[in-house]
Amino acid sequence: MDPIRLLICSSCAGPRDAEAEKQAVDTALTQAGLNDRVEVTDHACFSGCAKPTALALQAAGRASYVFSGVNVVSDAEDIAATCKAYLDSPAGWIEDARPCGRLRMCLRARIPAL
Repeated sequence: MDPIRLLICSSCAGPRDAEAEKQAVDTALTQAGLNDRVEVTDHACFSGCAKPTALALQAAGRASYVFSGVNVVSDAEDIAATCKAYLDSPAGWIEDARPCGRLRMCLRARIPAL
């Protein structure tokens, strides 16, 4: 299975430490056993400026998700849990988002796969 992509907005305003965010997400993904299944990358803007920080999940043949209002460092474990739920769901369509923790409250869009 190809890895999924976790895109984190690199232009969201506010007090952010990109290195701490990357480390927190990498640690959470490693602890969840997902570091080789999730490609973490930056993206310039998701137009979620009103509620930083925005991030997205996507993969070929799977639904895409956009979240905003995420504190990447403190929500890192929920980000990893959401990646796991995404990988475990048929076509990436998460039916029960409770394992995603606080991230389920940050969902802004779920787009079906093409």
